[in-house]
Amino acid sequence: MDAAIARILDANGNRAREAIRVIEEYARFVLDDAELTQRTKQLRHDLTAAMRKLDRSTRLAWRDTRRDVGTAVTTRGEMSRGSAEDVAAAATGRLTEALRVLEEYGKTIDVQFATAIETLRYATYTLEKELRRYVDVRDLWGRVRLYVLVTESLCNGPWLEIAEAALRGGADALQLREKHLSDAELLTRARKLVALCGSYDAICVINDRPDVARLAGAHGVHVGQDDLDVASVRRMVGGGMLVGKSTHTIEQARAATAEGPDYLAVGPMYASDTKPQNHIAGPETLRAVADACDVPLVAIGGVTESTLLDVLDAGAGCVCVCRAVIAADDPRGAAERLKRLLS
Repeated sequence: MDAAIARILDANGNRAREAIRVIEEYARFVLDDAELTQRTKQLRHDLTAAMRKLDRSTRLAWRDTRRDVGTAVTTRGEMSRGSAEDVAAAATGRLTEALRVLEEYGKTIDVQFATAIETLRYATYTLEKELRRYVDVRDLWGRVRLYVLVTESLCNGPWLEIAEAALRGGADALQLREKHLSDAELLTRARKLVALCGSYDAICVINDRPDVARLAGAHGVHVGQDDLDVASVRRMVGGGMLVGKSTHTIEQARAATAEGPDYLAVGPMYASDTKPQNHIAGPETLRAVADACDVPLVAIGGVTESTLLDVLDAGAGCVCVCRAVIAADDPRGAAERLKRLLS
């Protein structure tokens, strides 16, 4: 093996293996995603197996880190990482670059080795896309102001048409909330709503059912106080999906915050026919939660055009409505008016 090629393969094999380990720790500890962690671990083992096709003794014999001119070359942004997501993104970039180098130079000595590396490179592209979904969905959530619950029995017309009217009126997120459908019908509707939201660059959340949310490819799942805890939901849906949780008191909000949700729904703000409650949290509870919990808050329950500004003043970054839009004579117009106030 040529000395220069031996050094190139050795350096990039090390670079690729180290990058995979960085990504694996991100999937394991930041995303808490068992499936992505397993896939990343498998990628690392597959790379190790591929590298065995090369003569390790030759690579090590030509390794000379002290005289490697590349070790002294740095860039300004190399030591700058703003978040765990930035760390993972940088590692993914290093990995794909290292794999391409291994593949191209590997062609000069072993076609089978180069082919194995090519397979790993394509697997990395898929992994990169799924890791990016985690960041993208939270970027999308950061822009959500108007969140609309969709329940067929409350819709003033065919449910999917009403859902589209809400999106046309400016809804940033829709939640499918159907408690009494068969699993098959719920999944069918979830897939339809996911596709509809996708065409409007909007978030689609499924109520209560992490299994359906995952099968439908939704952006998130919303759970209540009597449902699974956030950590259990994340183990089912992975880190690339939003998880929101309903709370009704400051104590529940504090407990839910410790679970690590992407947002808390606080309510009901006012008496609501959609989901009657004995306890009305009101804007006062929302204000207390905003002061105590550093989590994005959604005001929910009985919010209308006339009360919207009060809940915003209490600390909501987003409002969730149901009848105010889907039961309106003009759902699109109702959504437009609410969005105008939110803006």
